[in-house]
Amino acid sequence: MSLEFPLPQGHTAGGGPLRIAVLSHLHHPIASPFLGGLEMHTSLMADELAARGHDVTLFAKVGSVSAARVVDVLPAAFEFRRGMPDDAMQAQQGTLDRALGLALDAVRDGSFDVVVNNSLSLQPYLKLADHPTLTILHTPPLPWIVDAVEQGRTAISPLHRFVSVSARNATGWAPHLPDLHVIHNGIRLSDWPAGTSRRPGTAVWAGRVTPEKGLHIAIDAARKAGMDLHFAGPVSDGKYFDRVIAPRLGPGVRHAGHLDHRELAAFLGSGEVFIASPVWSEPFGLTALEAMACGTPVAALPLGAMPEIIDADAGRVAAGLGADELADAMTAARGLDRSRVRRSAARFSAGAMVDSYEVHLRSLLQPEGLPSLAQPAGFSRPQSGSAEAALPLS
Repeated sequence: MSLEFPLPQGHTAGGGPLRIAVLSHLHHPIASPFLGGLEMHTSLMADELAARGHDVTLFAKVGSVSAARVVDVLPAAFEFRRGMPDDAMQAQQGTLDRALGLALDAVRDGSFDVVVNNSLSLQPYLKLADHPTLTILHTPPLPWIVDAVEQGRTAISPLHRFVSVSARNATGWAPHLPDLHVIHNGIRLSDWPAGTSRRPGTAVWAGRVTPEKGLHIAIDAARKAGMDLHFAGPVSDGKYFDRVIAPRLGPGVRHAGHLDHRELAAFLGSGEVFIASPVWSEPFGLTALEAMACGTPVAALPLGAMPEIIDADAGRVAAGLGADELADAMTAARGLDRSRVRRSAARFSAGAMVDSYEVHLRSLLQPEGLPSLAQPAGFSRPQSGSAEAALPLS
């Protein structure tokens, strides 16, 4: 499903350059090899805005690389960890909060026109209420934000706008946030060349190796489909890897490591099919789109935004949540025309994404704000008190 938003009358993507502050998620540096889609998105967005002549400042962890001006707020020695005792987790969160606080202080003192918030934190809602801010929602509803809004601990500033990376992801946020819009993630197609070294009989998978990414189902599905599986990405959950993935390793299953951008493009293009196996409501799924751009058809579990970005030219969405159904989708997808797969990916361009961001950023500086835009087909704003909007999965 492709979502297109017409520019409202009276607003254009043109105009003079803006002074833009970008708040990153501080767990990891904004640099290749990216730890996840959020880091890749932040990098691409900041670079694209800077390339358009805007004065962009990126607040990030030491080690970040950008065409924008980078302001370091968290040392390189900081390493985000999961599964620690409660006191250690609280201390870690305190470090992150103080670092983001430094960024927010700099924003308040820096004469920025607008702020782009990719931080996943409640702090910008509280401390930037008087600053025009565009928050991009990359995750399902976060309890520390939703609870604060619903319990009245923070009001939603009229100077803040919210966009979700997919219609599916928007359904969870819609009861809690006003005037919510959808702007799909995008990529530079030129960064993901069509694969020229395809390995027949080989499926590929890429992402953080964590339970919610479902690598174990991908391995089982590849074996059922009679294909080898090569997977790439950082092992972000060692216990999951040791307990669930390691026993599944063996002939035909290979870990290619954590690849930088150029290596990842070649890797994705080498597969006969790419497996997207989220076992949670994946808000978007950038690696699936990147594989499509390389011409590699996608077989996906029917969760999150997968049915939203994978059309009949790009791949097949499994009829169920198990390895058997995913194997059937792999068999159906692997023979698709790779040139048509790549053309399908072109629906989600970085240029269109940033065009839409610019419209919203400029609207925040207009006295009348941004008129409500037509919502995409399939997106239904819930009634007050409703838990979730109805959105078909296929």
